[in-house]
Amino acid sequence: METRDRILDAAAELMRTRGIARTTTKEIAKAAGFSEATLYKHFRDKEELLLRVLSERVPGVAQIAIAAGQGRIEDNVFRLVRGTLDFYHETFPMLASLLSEPGLMAAHHASISRRGGGPRRAVERVAAYFRAERELGRVPEHTDPHAVAALLTGACFQQAFFAYFAGGPDAERVPDDVVTALTRTLTAALGTSG
Repeated sequence: METRDRILDAAAELMRTRGIARTTTKEIAKAAGFSEATLYKHFRDKEELLLRVLSERVPGVAQIAIAAGQGRIEDNVFRLVRGTLDFYHETFPMLASLLSEPGLMAAHHASISRRGGGPRRAVERVAAYFRAERELGRVPEHTDPHAVAALLTGACFQQAFFAYFAGGPDAERVPDDVVTALTRTLTAALGTSG
């Protein structure tokens, strides 16, 4: 396994078990079996490391390749909901510690935003899918892609939060029957189930 991959794996595990606020780059490097200097040869800082963990080690919307015009919309929405729920399921334990520290949250937000990251990216990906489906005529013309994306990601955030609140970092994955219910409700509201 390459150095970079070992660092990412160690970072993902420590961030998940300790939270981003309580995980240091020194601890990540040690858990990966390297010096902190080696870590900094691959990553500028902890925020870049977090972004790489989120994009390369956490399941979610970014890893779902859904092409507009392909397959049934209901099946595509199911995959979007499942991916979004899985992303939140994995990231709540990592990011929850930031919520209790406004200064850290502000610094994290500024750093992530400078790099083009943050929660709006997931909403934008989902909105882009619905925009493309609207342009193809597969969802009604009056569909607001950003509103649909906000509803989908917001419902997923809520379900994942409830699971995390009840079960903590080891909470079970939100079950597929919830994914199905969210999917059917959303596609019915859009006026499409095909």
